[in-house]
Amino acid sequence: MSARESILIRGVNWLGDAVMATPALLRLREAKPKARFTLLTPVKLAGLWAHHPALDDVMCIEPDEGVFAVARRLRQRRFTAALVLPNSFRTALEVWLAKIPHRIGYEANLRGWLLTRPVAPRREAVPMRKRPLWEIRYLLGRPDVKPTVHPASAHHLHHYLHLAATLGASAEPLAPSIAVNDAELLTARMKFGLPSDVRPILGINPGAEYGPAKRWPLERFIAAALEIRRHTNCRWVLLGGRNDVDFAGELMMSLGVDCVNLAGRTSLRELSAVLKLCRVVLTNDTGPMHLAAAVGTRVVVPFGSTSPELTGPGLPGDARHQLLRAGTPCSPCFRRECPVDFRCMTGIRVESVVEAVLRGTK
Repeated sequence: MSARESILIRGVNWLGDAVMATPALLRLREAKPKARFTLLTPVKLAGLWAHHPALDDVMCIEPDEGVFAVARRLRQRRFTAALVLPNSFRTALEVWLAKIPHRIGYEANLRGWLLTRPVAPRREAVPMRKRPLWEIRYLLGRPDVKPTVHPASAHHLHHYLHLAATLGASAEPLAPSIAVNDAELLTARMKFGLPSDVRPILGINPGAEYGPAKRWPLERFIAAALEIRRHTNCRWVLLGGRNDVDFAGELMMSLGVDCVNLAGRTSLRELSAVLKLCRVVLTNDTGPMHLAAAVGTRVVVPFGSTSPELTGPGLPGDARHQLLRAGTPCSPCFRRECPVDFRCMTGIRVESVVEAVLRGTK
């Protein structure tokens, strides 16, 4: 391909996955400094990519936009190649219908014939298999069994780096990165009343879209937040999306007026800036967890039904982030709701979380 190539990157659909894909984008820019990179992304994630150094352009997909309409727009742009990050059939069909001559993506979901270069799954890849109830009960009856722990090479950021390597990029991992500039930080301070004083700003994110199995109990968030404030005199910023407003409201009632409730009130760019202003963020395993780490903020995360080795924040093994587990043998189960007694989360003590956050504030 020539130095004037125009490459489409079909982006992923969820915030956490999008953040984990940023090392691949940066490696592509590094390998092809003269290429033009355009990211095709759901409109809900468009703000994430503002002034991202790996990209030249962003195209948005509306929630109700069909595959033929998307392909029609892509065809007009005359891309020389497409790198399809998601594994879905639809995303491969989009670039096939758009007649992009070089189409690269993982060979999955019967879509290999739509791609000019179907890529076999990595040998190190680990599927996130939902454990059946019988297996969970069996494991809980075996106290000698330890939780499943995967190698760092299984982390999902390698999934995207491996694809980028097919276009000549390095597969060496980088920390996920989202840029936030000084003007955005100043605007967030002024809009949300977050002055730059001697009191530390700490973030707390008690929700998780995937389901209740990923949520550390709300009463424990409250107990931990009260104890942490007693030690640090911090100002808590309550975070989350529209579905987390009720959780944040309960937190607000317990913590009193000396905190800022931003649940459901921030755009994606504003959320990025607020997270960067925080010294530490206490959060469940969810999109804002990945975003906080990507803007450079330490996170403390109780992990239960999911795997920190597969989808943990930041670069795998980064000691700045505290990822807590109860040691339950059935974890990770990758279920939305716990079918038994939720011990993977209730086994994570308030004292352990408080200690982890206090370490991060130093």
